[in-house]
Amino acid sequence: MAATILMVFVEGVEAGVVAGVAVSVLLFLWRTSRPHMAVVGQVPGTEHFRNILRHKVISSETVLTVRVDESLYFANARFLEDRLYNMAAERPQLRHVVLMCPAVNLIDASALESLEAISERLKAAGVTFHLSEVKGPVMDALQRSDFFAHLTGRVFLPQSRRCRRSTPRRPAGRCWASPKRCCAPAE
Repeated sequence: MAATILMVFVEGVEAGVVAGVAVSVLLFLWRTSRPHMAVVGQVPGTEHFRNILRHKVISSETVLTVRVDESLYFANARFLEDRLYNMAAERPQLRHVVLMCPAVNLIDASALESLEAISERLKAAGVTFHLSEVKGPVMDALQRSDFFAHLTGRVFLPQSRRCRRSTPRRPAGRCWASPKRCCAPAE
């Protein structure tokens, strides 16, 4: 706002409007280039998944579930890749990475390429890559591309279905989710 006012006084209204638009676009790109990403776990007794740093949740050493809170596009695609690789590298027992996408409203070609690269790189490390809670327009974009040829895992509508299908059992034979929803690992 200050840039707009300053430009109006120094150069005129037209230059002020141009400066305001330019600053707004730059701020938008900067804010969305590093989206909030949270490792999430299941709230006991529910099908809800919440940030492990803010809530008492149940998680697994072999399943990493990450929620991304921004649409995926050229400005944040590389950030997503780097963060997921770093998170996966910190977990030697990891077998599955699930990217929860409830806040992803759009995805562009750069982000599609990043998702393909993530899937391929995790596959090389013996880790299966899944998506969950993908919105219709994003799923349409994924289907129009060749993304599914690269995806090593599945796309789950509710995150809880992912939990039921392939979370490992505890040594006592109980799933980290509700025992009624437990199933054998999908390896």
